[in-house]
Amino acid sequence: MTRTKLWTPGDWNALFGFGTNILVNLLVLTGLLRFAVGLPDSIVFGRILPAAGLMMFLSTGYYAWLGWRLMKQTGRDDVCALPSGISVPHMFVVSLVIMLPIAQMTGDPIKGWEAGLTWVFVQSFVLMFGAVAAPWIRRVTPRAALLGTLAGVSITFISMRPALEIFMTPVVGLTCFAVIMVAWFGGFRYPRNIPAGLIAIAFGMVIAWGGAAIGLGVGGVGLDRLGASFAQIGFSVPLPAVDHVFNGFQFLGIILVTAIPFGIYDLVEALDNVESAEAAGDHFPTTQVLTADGVVSLIGCLMGNPYINAVYIGHPGWKAMGGRIGYSAATGLAVLVFTWAGIAAVLLALVPVVAIAPILLYIGMLIGAQAFQETPKTHGPAVVLALTPHLAAWAKTLIDGALGAAGTNAAAVGMDKLAGMGVLYPGLAVMGEGAILSGLVLGAIAVFIIERQFINAAAFAGAGAAMAFFGLMHGPAVGLAVAPGVALAYAMVAGFLVLCEKQDAVLAWRPGVKPAAAAE
Repeated sequence: MTRTKLWTPGDWNALFGFGTNILVNLLVLTGLLRFAVGLPDSIVFGRILPAAGLMMFLSTGYYAWLGWRLMKQTGRDDVCALPSGISVPHMFVVSLVIMLPIAQMTGDPIKGWEAGLTWVFVQSFVLMFGAVAAPWIRRVTPRAALLGTLAGVSITFISMRPALEIFMTPVVGLTCFAVIMVAWFGGFRYPRNIPAGLIAIAFGMVIAWGGAAIGLGVGGVGLDRLGASFAQIGFSVPLPAVDHVFNGFQFLGIILVTAIPFGIYDLVEALDNVESAEAAGDHFPTTQVLTADGVVSLIGCLMGNPYINAVYIGHPGWKAMGGRIGYSAATGLAVLVFTWAGIAAVLLALVPVVAIAPILLYIGMLIGAQAFQETPKTHGPAVVLALTPHLAAWAKTLIDGALGAAGTNAAAVGMDKLAGMGVLYPGLAVMGEGAILSGLVLGAIAVFIIERQFINAAAFAGAGAAMAFFGLMHGPAVGLAVAPGVALAYAMVAGFLVLCEKQDAVLAWRPGVKPAAAAE
């Protein structure tokens, strides 16, 4: 039997590439927590990052062990561990769709953090116990509906803010965006295969600090901020945050609207990535992978980390560059040192936030484009329909923020006055509540209508009626008869679609008469 090697020369390549990826994600995460959600540094550097570091250390260590076990079982020396870390799409969703709105609604960023912890708590159990249901949900829900509603989140709450930040400081933002675009979309390779994200950040630093040196103040960096950041350096270990987790349950109605569908998305994503690893020659037990993601995420949130763990895409790439099992364990150890020693504060003072914004925009573009690229062309209208609730939710968020800054709100201004200016605020409120689920339901109904599978469309309309009645979508909170008018409308649509199905069946059996689709 081949001797099991814990480290190979190729692990250095994978460590640099994967480690840089994790580092960039941590920098983005820290920026979101400080500058978007508005959490104090004592929470970000003293509670959240140490807990996130512990979670990733456990995750990367476990997947290194799974790889080691597979090596022992098969006698092969080319097994590559599954890459894992904080789920990037969910990092933006929980920060900008859960934590930020609740922080703004309550005026307390700590409440937003607690809601994020509860969100991960719910997600963890969805991961651990939802593996049986995930394949069925994936079978019955059209891909255009699943990807379309995710695209809605990516275009509005993920892409727009960084896009605006780029054009607020274009000399840094657009330059860094070009560096990323030519590599990640254009396939351009930088010397020695240096990751594009690292080069973009380096470009941004050079421009921003060069501007600071001549007094331009580009990018918001400065020696005063850099000096103050060293105060965050110190040894911080994660502390139990169980009380904060359960404090967030007061926002459970808001949390469930996104936690359940994104938990399902996590399951599907994990299944896809395990299949990808198997195609590359490494078979890992799906149940153990899904359970591990749920368990380490639960540990992380109970210690203060509001982000879910996930198996990353890219296993074949790390394996192709020579990565085996050592790179995974070494990355986890490096992350532990980075987060527990408080080094993130110094790096954030060195790196202008606008240099990271193009990475966020790229993620949003990728997720948004995927909805059209990975679905049939005929389903394009369904993808667009799935986007619309998110546009409503985003518009309402902007309006509420603008009115709040002016010391007023929509009710005080008056719906008639708003309507006179073209702002249909009640429509935005109803359509935008629970946008993840309503986008999925509307997208699925559209797909099945396009395919003339009216009974399936009716089933999703019926599900929409039930969820609207209980407030999971089109309502501000979970309860009974939350949106009865919308629920009745969905029920009527379901009945109409059942009649369409029966009419098609009747026409199909009448000699010489074809259903409309067949006649065309």
